[in-house]
Amino acid sequence: MPVLADTSVWIDQLRGRTTAQVQLLAQRVAAGDVVQADLVVMEVLQGLPPGQRLFQQARLHLLQFPTFALGGIPMVIRSAYNYRTLRQRGLTIRSAIDCMIATFCINSGFELLHNDRDFDPFEQHLGLRVAR
Repeated sequence: MPVLADTSVWIDQLRGRTTAQVQLLAQRVAAGDVVQADLVVMEVLQGLPPGQRLFQQARLHLLQFPTFALGGIPMVIRSAYNYRTLRQRGLTIRSAIDCMIATFCINSGFELLHNDRDFDPFEQHLGLRVAR
């Protein structure tokens, strides 16, 4: 099953960090086993320092993978439901985009590769599969 890498992993890769997630991302890229999400592309690109060169390089790099649009009414309703389910358990997710990413992965069966604690409740309570 393909893996979707979260913004946290792409940022670590772009910054040249050597983390377990960045190493796993390199392995999955080499195996042709990575998909992308439009909102992850947005988050990565908007966080880059000023300048067109790095922006264009990152854009081309990120869009080489099959890319899925995460929006649409069914997805936002399911994401809101998941957010509310976790909230009822006393867990607050800080990012609506993270909620969308996790919900997309749960619904599609993709594994999520991340370095962000906001995804832990989705794994623990809602069945998110995390790449390790």
